[in-house]
Amino acid sequence: MPHSQIPLTVASASIARDAAARLLDAARAACRDIGIDATVAITDAGGHLKALDRSDGAAFLTVDVAIDKAWTAASFGLGTHLWNGIVQDPVVAPLAHRPRLVAVGGGCAIVHDGRVVGGIGISGGNALQDQQAAEAALRAVGFEVAGTRTA
Repeated sequence: MPHSQIPLTVASASIARDAAARLLDAARAACRDIGIDATVAITDAGGHLKALDRSDGAAFLTVDVAIDKAWTAASFGLGTHLWNGIVQDPVVAPLAHRPRLVAVGGGCAIVHDGRVVGGIGISGGNALQDQQAAEAALRAVGFEVAGTRTA
């Protein structure tokens, strides 16, 4: 391919601010329905924080954990509940030492039209409760729920 025909950029998609706000509200409602005090973090497709809410009863450590769950989910488009199984493979086990990688449930990729546009992370309940709240919020707003298989 001649130099002049090589694409120099690629189009990318990322969650819009208003959609992040709606997702945050849906996640807060899902946490309330499950009965957990939690922090909800939403990142854009690049893993940068887009929205955050910590309920009054959530422990302060849940803030960093929720952000890192969202970052982890956005990074490869996989739910964080899958990472525990992934890092057991000796070939990729060193990834477990990445400072922000979280290998417990509660982080989901935000997927729209088959493309990862961000990540949502919830921390405050147990791993299954956090995952269920994240998935419920995604469905409530109309996003796809990707990577729901268990490892």
